[in-house]
Amino acid sequence: MFCFAIFTFILVVGNLVKLADLVINKGVNLLSVGKLFALLLPSLLNYTIPMAVLVGILLTFGYLSANNEITAIRCSGFALSRILIPLITIGIIISLSLVVLENYIIPWSHFASRKTLIEIGSREPASCLESGRFIKEFKDYIIFIHEIKGNKLKHIRIYQPRYAKNTRTIVAQRGVLIPFSSDKEEKIALKLIDGWSEEQNPQEPDKFYKAKFKDYKLTLNPTSRLKKETVEKKIKDMNIKELKKEIGRLKKKGISAIPLIAEMQRKFSFSFSVLAFIIVGFPLGIIAKRGEKPIGFGLGLAIILLYYLLMAGSKGLIISKGANPYFWMWLPNVIIAGIGVVLTYLMVER
Repeated sequence: MFCFAIFTFILVVGNLVKLADLVINKGVNLLSVGKLFALLLPSLLNYTIPMAVLVGILLTFGYLSANNEITAIRCSGFALSRILIPLITIGIIISLSLVVLENYIIPWSHFASRKTLIEIGSREPASCLESGRFIKEFKDYIIFIHEIKGNKLKHIRIYQPRYAKNTRTIVAQRGVLIPFSSDKEEKIALKLIDGWSEEQNPQEPDKFYKAKFKDYKLTLNPTSRLKKETVEKKIKDMNIKELKKEIGRLKKKGISAIPLIAEMQRKFSFSFSVLAFIIVGFPLGIIAKRGEKPIGFGLGLAIILLYYLLMAGSKGLIISKGANPYFWMWLPNVIIAGIGVVLTYLMVER
C-alpha cells in the first residue's frame, strides 16, 4: 500500500502539470478540469498496481533475508519454492482484477475524457486526425495513424476500399498535416513521406501493383458525418467485445486489423505483468539481502524499466514491421518471468 501510494502520487503530479496548463493558459473552468482529473485516475492504476506489487515483494523478502528469516525457514526444512504458491495465487487474483479494469473501467474513462476535451475545445476537420483509431470521417479513405505531434504524423496507413475486397493500401513512415480552405469548405492536405502504395490487379487477384514514393500529396474531404457532434472511439476506448467486432468488420473489407489485435493482447499482457513481477521479485528480494527501502526501490525501477523497454520494442516491431502481436505482446512477460524462474531454481539448488 505504501508503494502504491508513492507511485500513484508521482504519476498524478506529472499529469497535474498538464491539467494546470488548461486552467492557467487556456482559461478552462475548474469543474471541467476536475472532471478530467477524476477520469484520468483509472488509467494510472494499471501502471501503479504492478509497480507497487513488484517493489512490495522486493522490500518484503529483502527484509526477511537481511534478518536471516530466510535462513531460518531453510533450516526448518521448509522449501522456499512453497512460498511462491500463495504469492502466485495473489498474483492471479490481482491480474484478473486488472483484466476487469482494462476491459471496462479504463476504456470508459479514456473515452469520457476525450469527449470532455472535445466539449472544451472547438471541433475542426483536422481534429478528426487522432492517433490510435481507424478514422472514417473522410470520403473514400479509412486512415490509421500511430503517432501525432502537432502537424507531424508517424507510421501512417491509408486504406481506399474499392470493389469487393479490392482495397488500395498506402503506407508512409512520416507525414505532414496541411489544413486549407477550398470552395468554402474546409479540407486537409496530407503530405506523405517515405512510403509505398499497393493495389490488387482486378484481372489477376493474386498479383499486386506496388509503387514506392519519397513524398505523396493526398487531399482529404470531410464527410457529412463530420458535422455531427459524435465522437468515434479510438482503439484504447474499446473493450474486448468491441475490438473483436471491429476486427471482424475490417477483415471483411480486406483491411489489416493488426493494431486492434495488438491492443487486445496488450490488455491481457499488461494485466498479467503482475504475475511476472511476482515471479522475478521473489528470488531477487532474497538474493539482494538488503532491507533498506532504496535498494528495493532501485531494483524495482530497474525491472520496470526493462519491462517497458521490452514492451516498447515489441510494439515498435508490430507497428513498423507488422510482426505477430500474439507473440510480441507477450514476450516481455515471458522474459521477466523466465528470469525469475531461473533465479528461483538457482537459489533453491544452492
